[in-house]
Amino acid sequence: MVRHILVLMPADLIFPGAPLVLLLAAGSICAQSSDPRPAYEAASVKLNNSGSTSTSSNGSKGQIVFTNSPLHRLVERAYDVKPYQVIGPEWMDNIRFDISAKYPPDTKPADRATMLRTLLEDRFKLAAHRETREMAGYVLVVAKGGCKLKPVEPGGSSTNTNGGLITTLSAKKASMEQLAAIVSRELGEVVIDRTGLDGVYDFELRWTKDDSKSATTDSGPSEPLPTLPVALQDALGLRLQAQKVPVEVIVVDHLERMPIEN
Repeated sequence: MVRHILVLMPADLIFPGAPLVLLLAAGSICAQSSDPRPAYEAASVKLNNSGSTSTSSNGSKGQIVFTNSPLHRLVERAYDVKPYQVIGPEWMDNIRFDISAKYPPDTKPADRATMLRTLLEDRFKLAAHRETREMAGYVLVVAKGGCKLKPVEPGGSSTNTNGGLITTLSAKKASMEQLAAIVSRELGEVVIDRTGLDGVYDFELRWTKDDSKSATTDSGPSEPLPTLPVALQDALGLRLQAQKVPVEVIVVDHLERMPIEN
């Protein structure tokens, strides 16, 4: 950025006999343009050699802390995408880091992922590009018997998933796009909404990741719970259909294994 200075001086010092004029001069006080990328106010990056496979992230208004996060997961967060949308070397899943970063005052939520991307670009020399690839996955469609959901009035949406082997999903005013995203996360596969249902819905689903297991209650074991695909069809009248689907992916072109110093 160049700061311009207004200089008022007798013109006859330059052109003898001329009247006073106002000259606009480019001053010698110059400042280099600042980096336009959103960035953390401060950040510490440390290699985690604990051998643990658990990872966590904890954020507050002023900071974010990633613990034992593999580089693959950090790139996911930086681009706000799902695991299958990041294409890169296999070692990205094995090298883990602890990152503690401070947000600048008045940071916008939309800038938080970009700040992580800036850190990866600066410290790990990340270079990546977007492209669309055909991938094996599923589309969520209405089953032959028809959808069993009734639309509700739109408003504040909420979804809550609890459990491990036996899982319960409670949804209020949720769209089919939101449901497809939850199913995608649970299955670890690409799932795209093709139901054609534009409304929002209240529903609850229970399923097990092992169809040989039974749900237990205070009165004892009950009938075995269905798997997620079966629960979708039985309870909601929806079906997962396997097919190739177009997916936008992040292709990692370059990434250093170790960061530059803090």
